[in-house]
Amino acid sequence: MKLLLDDKEPIADGVVLLTLRHPDGDPLPDWTPGAHVDLVLADDLVRQYSLCGDPDDTSILQVAVLREPDGRGGSRHVHDVLAVGQQIEVRGPRNHFELVEAKRYLFIAGGIGITPILPMIAQVETTGHDWRLLYGGRTRSSMAFRDELEHLGQVEIRPEDEHGLLDLRAVLGEPDEDTAVYCCGPEGLLTAVEQHCANWREGALHVERFAPKAGAAQGPRHDFEIELSQTGAVLRVPAGQSVLEVVERAGVSVLSSCQEGTCGTCETTVLAGTPDHRDSVLTDQERAVGDAMMICVSRSLSPRLVLDL
Repeated sequence: MKLLLDDKEPIADGVVLLTLRHPDGDPLPDWTPGAHVDLVLADDLVRQYSLCGDPDDTSILQVAVLREPDGRGGSRHVHDVLAVGQQIEVRGPRNHFELVEAKRYLFIAGGIGITPILPMIAQVETTGHDWRLLYGGRTRSSMAFRDELEHLGQVEIRPEDEHGLLDLRAVLGEPDEDTAVYCCGPEGLLTAVEQHCANWREGALHVERFAPKAGAAQGPRHDFEIELSQTGAVLRVPAGQSVLEVVERAGVSVLSSCQEGTCGTCETTVLAGTPDHRDSVLTDQERAVGDAMMICVSRSLSPRLVLDL
């Protein structure tokens, strides 16, 4: 869909909040906390951003974008090129970071990782469940949405230049069977949280990554076949190519974006065979089921995969 950039507001050091509307005022698609959209910034520049507004307000979609000087160009385009009044192609919303039912919630956010957490907190507040947020950032002025969070008693705001690194041992040292842990932020934080949650119950931890998990896409590469169930075509995937590249070369149109296994755009249903999951999206439980894969990076453990394409 083509949406109008209705507002572009600085909300923290290096962070802008984009507000998008339908040009004709039509209602926008429903979404749930944890969802993200793709912004098609140019023909070869597509980036994913978590929705941070109110899911009940179907008149707008909002994303917050951090300027990343060492990034791949998406944030620079948003900060330096996008202008109010411009139309932007938007894909989604999609959600691989769903809020599950739990008695208690522990939210841990690092920097711009606060964006998917905000609507989660709002939803949990309406249900009356216990929750707590540990929010870290480089400096207080760089932490988006700080003002609206500071008055909440369940929130600990810990800028690194004032408090050092987040004390994860204090909040994760003792596993809690009734608590769901949600974490979003830089890779260093995610890795540390995963390590501290190693003894928690399976499925307690939920993370969302902005970049591939270290080593996720690595492993042996060999040829295998894919069968496209909708046409019956059988294609060979060489060791040096991805499933996505092979099906696109065969003329099959598949939505894709990051091509590094982090956004979930190319998720494809697996009807038969055993995927070799190399993404940074699916949970261990979802991988064990084996009924879906990210075809931009994942491969096959069986001689043939049958895909719903």
